[in-house]
Formats: sequence, C-alpha cells, structure tokens
Amino acid sequence: MLKREDGLDGPSVPMIKMRVAHGSSQHELSVPAQSTFGELKRILAQKTGLKPQEQRLFFRGKEKDNEEYLHISGVKEMSKIMLLENPEAKEQKAEEMKRLEENKEDRRMSKASEAVVLVRSEVDNLCEKATALESAVLGGTKVDEKEFLMLTELLMVQLLKLDRIEAEGEAKIQRRTEVCRIQSLVDTLDALKDGNSNPFSNRSNATSVTTQWETFESEVGSLSAAPVLMASSTQVTNDWEQFN
Repeated sequence: MLKREDGLDGPSVPMIKMRVAHGSSQHELSVPAQSTFGELKRILAQKTGLKPQEQRLFFRGKEKDNEEYLHISGVKEMSKIMLLENPEAKEQKAEEMKRLEENKEDRRMSKASEAVVLVRSEVDNLCEKATALESAVLGGTKVDEKEFLMLTELLMVQLLKLDRIEAEGEAKIQRRTEVCRIQSLVDTLDALKDGNSNPFSNRSNATSVTTQWETFESEVGSLSAAPVLMASSTQVTNDWEQFN
C-alpha cells in the first residue's frame, strides 16, 4: 500500500485544485494533496449523488484504486480526473429501484383491496336490512316508503366510495363485483317498493325474490359476499354508470 509522505500532516498540508469530468458535467474542487482516491470519491458523492462504490476514477487513462494517493499518483494543480459510473453498481441500483416500484405497487393494490373490503362490509349490513324489508313486503306488511328511499341512498353512497377507489388487477375485479351487487340490490328495492305500494294487485304474479351468494378471492383473503337479492318475475331496468 502506498504511504503518505512525512511532514505533510497538520495545518500546513498543501491543497490542490483539480477538475473531475463526469459525462457532460465538470466539477472543480480543492482537496488535500495527500488524499486518497477513496476519499475523493466520498467528496464527489456529495456533488454527483453517486455513492463511492458506484464510482470509477481514471487518471492518465488508468483506473485508480481507493487506497492510492493523489500526490503520489502524480495529481497536480488543475489535473483532470475522469469519473465513470460503475456499470455493476448501476445495474444494482436499477434493480433496487425496480423492487421499490414493485413494493409501492403492491402496497397500493393492497390498500385498494382493503378499501373494497370495507365497502363490502357496509353493503353486507345494508343487504340484511333489504332482506328484512323483503320479508315484510312479501308477508303483506305495509312498509313506509321512506325505508326504501333511505336504504337506496345508503347503497348509492357505497357506490360512490367504490368509484373513488383506484384499483388494478384483483382489486379491480373485487370493485366491479361490489358495483354489480349494489346495482342488483337497488333494482330489487325498486321492485319491492312497487309491490309495497300495490299489495293486492295480481297476487299470482307477486315478486319472487331469491338470493345468490358470490365468492371470490382477494389479496386479503377469501371473502364471501352477502346475499344478493334478485327479482325473478318483476324486471326493473336502469341506466347505470359504468365503473372501470
């Protein structure tokens, strides 16, 4: 290993000014003459953003090791040094950035799935209320029309929540499934409201309501949807906004 010259330590250590070329950029800096190239890399890291292990320094056409000293290698006032980025370190940096982006995307998708699950839970509760209204209407009980309107409004609130969720992949499928479930529930509530308004009209053709269960897998686990009410003989159609 090269050694420092005696008598150069302390306040009287001479400084040398040099030029470091890095691509289309050029940096001028002053460092102690007896500094090593490894120490020079640490100084350049602050100016270029390249970590020392990502740098390769060349002087007079030869790559210099970290342990070599500037003054012993012949670096003098306004000498020119070339800085290149280590290709291996560059590839590692690119891989690291790719992993960070993938992790970021995974977290975003997980967050979207969790948001859909919260909406699903709310819709499950509203579905239970819809089932109770169904039982009342089919049992001949007169229900206040406000009950249907209120429940429909609550379902539409959940539909708006789904619209605000930015989802891709599996989370997007989950969101679409919940959108369809809410639309089906609203259609059924409209049919039940009509039947509630005319409880004695055409008993033989009374609305028959069935339930379906949907199951799908998500990143947060396998979830089973609550019953979806479907009107079989009374068909109600609406124009629905398409959700992507």
